[in-house]
Amino acid sequence: GMVVDFACYINGMRQGAHHDFGEAFEHARASGGFVWVGLFEPTADEFTTIAQTFDLHPLAVEDAVHAHQRPKMEPYGDILFVVFKPARYAGATEVVEVGQVMAFVGRDFIVTVRHGKVGDLSGLRRQIEADPKTVQWGPTSVLYLIADAVVDDYALVLSGLNSEIDAVELNVFEEPRAGHAKQIFKLKREVLEFRRAIDPLEPPLATLSASPGPIDDRAAEYFRDVHDHLLRISEQLHSLDALLDSALHANVAQVGMRQNEDMRKISAWVAILAVPTMIAGVYGMNFENMPELRWEYGYLVVVGVMGVLCFLLYRNFKRRQWL
Repeated sequence: GMVVDFACYINGMRQGAHHDFGEAFEHARASGGFVWVGLFEPTADEFTTIAQTFDLHPLAVEDAVHAHQRPKMEPYGDILFVVFKPARYAGATEVVEVGQVMAFVGRDFIVTVRHGKVGDLSGLRRQIEADPKTVQWGPTSVLYLIADAVVDDYALVLSGLNSEIDAVELNVFEEPRAGHAKQIFKLKREVLEFRRAIDPLEPPLATLSASPGPIDDRAAEYFRDVHDHLLRISEQLHSLDALLDSALHANVAQVGMRQNEDMRKISAWVAILAVPTMIAGVYGMNFENMPELRWEYGYLVVVGVMGVLCFLLYRNFKRRQWL
């Protein structure tokens, strides 16, 4: 169940069915073609036959089986081991989903290993079979097409994140009294996960742009185009990350301003209520000889003084925009 598909390609044309990938490989080597074997989440035991057939390095095989690798490129003699982290933006849940695609590339074979739901290469295989000219350099062409497809998907993810960040930025300034920190931090986490897929891929593509190493170096200029595309996406992603930082700082500043406004309002009302409290406290003392204590209009005068002083304080605080 780990083998998704395998086929021998000669001059870009898919050949007839073979019983197993070993037979397809022998046919490819004898005919000057190449074989492409696609695997999905193989176990160590399942991968043993593949590793023996194509003489894959044990360290690279271990990485391919256990996954959870950062994007990288490692040459093992005449075989190149490349790791990609394809991504897609799930609009329904507003989450960046990341998978893993690894490729063992030799002169007459390519073995791809996929982990996770993201990074299905079946559409790419159909594209190749529909236009044989796309694999003019054999396995190197397949590696280039994988890199190109992965980076193109990065652009779609970036577009989805950009729309979501624009919405958050608009909400921060249109609804300053609402809390946006949770949503901003969620987006920061998505951007960080996306950067883990993009940033480590830049050095491998730069190397492939200079010289693909043990594989066909005629594809170098095509890898250079993919590398440039990746750099543009990386720059835009860093700009979005900085924009999220600014939105978070603005939201924190708004929270601080709201707290200051609340404190001013509380202080103003405390000051207003302190006046009648103080006057009532003075006349509430149990002394027999107090001025105006037995005056007929004393109560009305005291209440009136309280009201006037409270009104004056209220008007002053209102004018200063404390209330």
